[in-house]
Amino acid sequence: MPSEPQATAGRGAAEVEALDAADPLRAFRDRFTLPEGVLYLDGNSLGALPAHTPERIARMVEQEWGRGLIRSWNEAGWYDLPRGLGDRIAPLVGAAAGQTVVCDSTSVNLFKVLTTALRLRPDRRVIVSELGSFPTDLYLTEGAGVGYDRRLLDRDGDTLEQLLDQDVAVVLLSHVDYRTGRLQDMAAVTELVHRHGALMVWDLCHSVGALPVRLDACEVDFAVGCSYKYLNGGPGSPAFLYAAARHHDAASQPLTGWFGHADPFAFEPGYRPADGIGRFLTGTPPLLSLAGLQAALDLWDEVDLTALRAKSLALTSLFLRLTEPLGLPSLTPQDPEQRGSQVSLRHPQAYAVMQALIERGVIGDFRAPDVLRFGFTPLYLSHAEVRDAAEALREVLVSEVWREPRFAAVAGAVT
Repeated sequence: MPSEPQATAGRGAAEVEALDAADPLRAFRDRFTLPEGVLYLDGNSLGALPAHTPERIARMVEQEWGRGLIRSWNEAGWYDLPRGLGDRIAPLVGAAAGQTVVCDSTSVNLFKVLTTALRLRPDRRVIVSELGSFPTDLYLTEGAGVGYDRRLLDRDGDTLEQLLDQDVAVVLLSHVDYRTGRLQDMAAVTELVHRHGALMVWDLCHSVGALPVRLDACEVDFAVGCSYKYLNGGPGSPAFLYAAARHHDAASQPLTGWFGHADPFAFEPGYRPADGIGRFLTGTPPLLSLAGLQAALDLWDEVDLTALRAKSLALTSLFLRLTEPLGLPSLTPQDPEQRGSQVSLRHPQAYAVMQALIERGVIGDFRAPDVLRFGFTPLYLSHAEVRDAAEALREVLVSEVWREPRFAAVAGAVT
């Protein structure tokens, strides 16, 4: 008869094997290119490479550009890609067609929608955001809100409702917090903001491709998100922008470039905005990057978002349970209804611990000052890998290998 530790290990192995065998998303794993010997828990910063992406980019380079040349704007459908890809992202964010467009970066799109929203509330002079938001969101509230007051929600002492009054024009919040993985109640927050007469802007960078989003159902006004994290569009792939159809006619966005013109090839000296979501376009789209996103969305066209969310919660719950005995405080909520698709644990030497993990082939990331951040991407991560990552973390902490000086040396960018 096996000893108790062996029996426990056996039950653990049987559990993860059963979960992986029953996983309805398991076939997607083979459609990604992942290096041998690596457990990749950083897909919430940069998603893995879909296996067919190189072929799609090569086709654009060799055939559409190389042979088609300028004819490919029409013959290969280049001109329509920003709107077409936006409509393919729309089901992932719970939006009807014609309200989402792929263009520019998250920062540029935030500037567009914040300025647009402020212009729709001309008698109000306050922007509300959150102190713990991703820095670019805070910086953009400064840039777009020159001449406006800014109120920052500090969750240690404030509630959002305390900051809302008749002077607030716009509220910008992250759906999933980039440091903690906390998921906000989009419907309740949006309703609260609307009750005070303000407009709601959501940052979806850490939720799109990780869980179902319901922009239309929640009556959101504007949203932005990136495509290189859970969507696997590739490094620096273009962002997307959502604007509710009810705002299109009145929307006046500040970056009035020629692709957002009603008739770009009329070459008129004055600007006339395009109808609908097209008015949020600005300049010529980055076609090679769009090809990478186009390939990634071939996968997402097939994904059942309910199954995605169920697996995400199973993966994060398993990791939280397996790492609980290590005694690391968790910033990520235990309640699955309040959790995105990541787990953030605290350690006073988090940077060194993460470097030791990476040397072992477990790639997560670090957020200052003391956060170990692990992203769980349901399309290509298994329950067995989650177990192995938790075991690697235990080994690093128990052995205290992280104390070796080489792990404390900061070389290059900290991602």
